[in-house]
Amino acid sequence: MSRPERVVVEGGSVITVDSSTGVGTEHSDGHLVVEGERILEVGAGPAPAQPVPVRRVDASGCVLTPGLVNTHHHLYQWASRGYACDSTLFEWLTELYPVWAGLDEESTHAAASAGLGWAALSGCTTAADHHYVFPRHGGDVFGSIVAAAERVGVRLHGVRGSMDRGESDGGLPPDSVVEDTDRALDRTGEAIDRFHDPAPNSRVRVAVGPCSPFTVSTELMRSAAELARDRGVRLHTHLAETLDEQQQCEAEFGMGPVEYVESLGWLGSDVWLAHCVQLAEQQVRRLGETGTGVAHCPSSNGRLGAGVAPVSPLLRERVPVGLGIDGVASNESGRLGDELRQALLTSRAHYGPRALSVRDALWMGTRGGARCLGRESELGSLEPGKLADVAVWRLDGLGHAGIADPVAALVLGPLPRLERLLCGGDTVVEDGRLVSASETDLTHELRRAGSRLARTGQEAPR
Repeated sequence: MSRPERVVVEGGSVITVDSSTGVGTEHSDGHLVVEGERILEVGAGPAPAQPVPVRRVDASGCVLTPGLVNTHHHLYQWASRGYACDSTLFEWLTELYPVWAGLDEESTHAAASAGLGWAALSGCTTAADHHYVFPRHGGDVFGSIVAAAERVGVRLHGVRGSMDRGESDGGLPPDSVVEDTDRALDRTGEAIDRFHDPAPNSRVRVAVGPCSPFTVSTELMRSAAELARDRGVRLHTHLAETLDEQQQCEAEFGMGPVEYVESLGWLGSDVWLAHCVQLAEQQVRRLGETGTGVAHCPSSNGRLGAGVAPVSPLLRERVPVGLGIDGVASNESGRLGDELRQALLTSRAHYGPRALSVRDALWMGTRGGARCLGRESELGSLEPGKLADVAVWRLDGLGHAGIADPVAALVLGPLPRLERLLCGGDTVVEDGRLVSASETDLTHELRRAGSRLARTGQEAPR
């Protein structure tokens, strides 16, 4: 994408999130200067005179925040929304796995492109996608997700997932979508070789992500941790999402989920775990002691009736907590911006009105997410030298009129339209529309993919 040498955004509120534990510096009328892919200046009032030609963006009536960071998604699920609407997690998985067995690289690319485009329209500039379904004749599904991120123009943390416990081994997924342990490890290593870019400005990174304790063998969990440490990449999995999972873990392994994964080398500052709803106090403390991150997915947890994650206790223990959309088969909204409000409401409903502030919610959606992904030094705040991942939200319409605090307007009000979304200085969204991808094309492709998967699910043996 082409971009001018320097861009000046001024006239709006600027919320920097420059504190490691809170939102930090705020300017009610401020400016932001971007040069190339990085932020050059941030400050109060109009931008000072620039020594080179610039493109100016009038942000009057807007608030500037860091681009939102999505710490947990399953983009392939965009082609399978609306199934099992009143089911528990295990019931939902049982109904959907036969559908997902029909995935191939074409349908996965369509779903991932649509999901990333929709997430971008809700302020998301970085997405961690956990893909663990690899049908035997599905082709290069992981590569199709990387191509989707390039198409939309956002950053991707591709979590190369795996499952080696199919129905014949006591797992939930059909045998046709699981891999044997050695193949799963080999293919994960190949994904790192092909796509992982450790550079500070990278657009694609790869993490190692066996799906969950109830779909993965102990051998694969342990070996995956060893592989990740050997290759210098991060680790991710689902954990402690439901009471059913907790009970199964205790029955099968004689310990809770946190203790089980710790016994396999899975706690540490290079690990972030999805959900963590069912945690005891000592487990929360242990995550804090080890610096293990948590991807909080409040809408999905509510949709599946899994419960409310202990976000306030986790934050008190200095656990890195970010927000996640999760797969849109369990969060049909699919908008990361919505999770700011949902996280606040669910935490307050469970823990009381001071459980989470509007600024806590924004911190989790930006800097907290960057910390989970190991990129706090590069992303998640508006500071000179950091990558220019910037959301410019319009707050001067009827939906936000009368809310003086721009952070309260963003978090508590309806999700605002994006005036502009920058990823590394490149414009991804302008005037509420995607720049690099056609929404009409994404919609048509997604409908075709969804229809094909629906036929696959109807034809699958029960």
